[in-house]
Amino acid sequence: MVHATGEERAVHLSREAVELRDAGHHEAAVRNLREALSLAPDNVTVKDALLKIQHEEGNGHHFLELCRRYATQKDEKAGKDAARYLRTDGLVPPESVGLECAKLLLSYQAQVLSSLQDDIISGLVRQNASVRQYFSSQLQVSVTTFFDDLYDRGDGAAVCLDTVVLDHAVWPSEDARLHCERELFQLFIAKLMESGHDLDGRSLKGIARLLAVEADQLRDLMDDESLDVVVSSLDHRLPLEWRSQATLATVKYLESSKDVGQKQFSQIISAKLSKNRVDDLTVAFSATAAIFPVAPEVAAGLFLSDAFINSLKPLTARDAKSRRMEKAVLELLNAACINSTSREAISKNVSDWLSHILTNGSDESSELAAVILAKLRASTKESTGKASNGKIQSDDGNVSELVDRFKGLMSRQEVEHVSNAIEGLAYSSINPEVKEQLAGDKTFLQGLIRVLKEKSNDTSILYGGLMIILNLTQFLPNLSEEQKKISQLKSYAEANANAVKNSPNVFEDDKHVIARCAAVVDAGAVPLLVACGRNTTPSNHELIGRILLSLSRNPKLRGTLAQQGAAKLLLGLATSTSANNANLINTSHALARILISVNPAHVFPLSGLPHVTSAIRPLISLLASPETTSVTAEQPLDMLPVFESLLALTNLASHPDAAAAEAIVRHAWPQVEDLLLSKNPLIQRAACELVCNLMTCESGVIKMADGTQRAAQRLHILLALTDTDDLTTRLAAGGALAMLTEFDPVIAGVLGRPRGVELLLNLCQEEDDGLIHRGVTCVRNLTCAASGDIGRRAIDAVKQAKGIEVLSNMLKKTRNQLVLQLGVEALKPLVEK
Repeated sequence: MVHATGEERAVHLSREAVELRDAGHHEAAVRNLREALSLAPDNVTVKDALLKIQHEEGNGHHFLELCRRYATQKDEKAGKDAARYLRTDGLVPPESVGLECAKLLLSYQAQVLSSLQDDIISGLVRQNASVRQYFSSQLQVSVTTFFDDLYDRGDGAAVCLDTVVLDHAVWPSEDARLHCERELFQLFIAKLMESGHDLDGRSLKGIARLLAVEADQLRDLMDDESLDVVVSSLDHRLPLEWRSQATLATVKYLESSKDVGQKQFSQIISAKLSKNRVDDLTVAFSATAAIFPVAPEVAAGLFLSDAFINSLKPLTARDAKSRRMEKAVLELLNAACINSTSREAISKNVSDWLSHILTNGSDESSELAAVILAKLRASTKESTGKASNGKIQSDDGNVSELVDRFKGLMSRQEVEHVSNAIEGLAYSSINPEVKEQLAGDKTFLQGLIRVLKEKSNDTSILYGGLMIILNLTQFLPNLSEEQKKISQLKSYAEANANAVKNSPNVFEDDKHVIARCAAVVDAGAVPLLVACGRNTTPSNHELIGRILLSLSRNPKLRGTLAQQGAAKLLLGLATSTSANNANLINTSHALARILISVNPAHVFPLSGLPHVTSAIRPLISLLASPETTSVTAEQPLDMLPVFESLLALTNLASHPDAAAAEAIVRHAWPQVEDLLLSKNPLIQRAACELVCNLMTCESGVIKMADGTQRAAQRLHILLALTDTDDLTTRLAAGGALAMLTEFDPVIAGVLGRPRGVELLLNLCQEEDDGLIHRGVTCVRNLTCAASGDIGRRAIDAVKQAKGIEVLSNMLKKTRNQLVLQLGVEALKPLVEK
């Protein structure tokens, strides 16, 4: 009893110690834990807590000493060690130590300490609630004074004030927090407006972060002048980091303010256009280009206005002013290509100028012009064979010449050249002829894959490169004859006077796409996809899933795909929590195709990971039958994923680890059972083959042999499937029954069906040796395996169905020794009684 009381007291002291430690009272916490340890010396939890606090306490004193040496002795090494400490996972200075260090650093003027103070202060704010609480109290005294003190200490120190005002826990009231937040926002705006300073990136970071989280609370502070200064920071001549922050701030403000903000933005751009000065035009074009990808409707409305087009036309002349504005104009046109109406305007108004720049501009300008022309070509309707302004495509430069230019740029090492080349090829490769040109160039494919491996951290380059590979490997959708007719009728109904219905390009047929897929695999694309698939963006994951779905269409490539890691990658993508429905279907379908053609034991070893059961759920996700979906030309009925998933599950059910078959029965039985009744004969066949393989596991047998009414109904379906027109379905149904009729409840179920025995005897009279084998096995089980009353009933039923005659005739015809043996065994009980 005393021991129990000691344990309870120790637990109580441990809890108090945690509270004391969190409050910064380390010495009191240690005393509590030492007393707890004396009461419960064997308590592991108390021991671990004591060691952790002592470790933190030691590290805390060490960190404090580093900060003191840095501040008082200007010891840069100590400052670097302190900054590194704050970046190390698991090392957090105690609250009291963190606060003491922050106060120590702030007691010195910004110019006295080196730039290391920025890392240390921002790290302390990020990790220590006490420091944030202290900063909150200082802001409540005077936002301006504390802001000025922090601003000159560095980007991190200035922007960490955003962290403080966004942390609701360190403020006495929401009103106090909002008051300081609004003042802080205005101070950042004021800093951005100051002339001659060089810290625009610092203030822009503060503005962007506040708007990203609290735009609804701050949008009323963005008057015309404030928005103008942010928009001016979108100038393409400024550093990319600054422009990125300005873009985020602008977009968040426009999202929050809606029509009011869009009107403000449009008025600011129009005012700059009306001034017609190089600097103002550059900002107007740069700002519009910056928001095209994120707010295309707003940007397109501006771009297509008469004022904008009229300002743009003179700049496409070949004079000094146009050359100064060349890059700004080209970047705007490149961004505007995202919008179809804007593309038409570009083709109509500046296509000749783009052709001129392509051949006469600087390297940088000609590259951008080539990318723009590639985008215009990609959007040209194949049905007319003309560009949107009515000009023949070759007027603006031959597509093949553009492709050759991009391929040449790929050989250069500079990032901007590679980026332009890949973007241009991503659009050019929509053209079937270009697909053939690129796929037939092994050197290019290997170079592309090498570049993507080297630039895998650049998500834009990787996305563009994956898009090229996707274009090369993409198959046309499968349409039935009825769907083709519907599509043609729809095209005729919507056709205008100039539209002409063309058949698909010859390079888009399955034969050519399969060859391109093989070329991509031969060039080493699969290891690239596996490497990139482990850590990249969801959008890139979607492209990888679509590419692997195409590559897996050819059975000859599936072994290579599995060998190079594609199956495990697909399994990871299909089970990812971030996968959307489309990507889940694509990755699961590709996985199914590989598992149809590859021995599951090679992908899922008996001892190791991944376990075979991990593939079950992705495959089951494909079994939701789309048979009820309305058929349209745009969304054709596609039962192929269902069919191939059933085949893959059938293969998995034969895995040596019985857990695979058990998992399929547990998770997929309702869907499989429904598909046994599918109107599609291929789906019905695949479902029946899967059921046959599932009869090797206990759970599968129970579904048919538990003696319930539902089991009898399932058995009735299997018996009916032995009499279908499809030979393979009959073989699968017969195989399942050959295994099931070893169990008395199944034999009773067969006897309970009016034509049950007759259907089994019919198998014995077939021409196919496989069907005869299955039928004889079933009849033998009825006459030999059954016991007691069921056995007697079975023998009588077989006799009444003329079983002796059927078996005798079969034995006279067959030469199969195994069938002969089974037939004799089946016949013997019938003639003995």
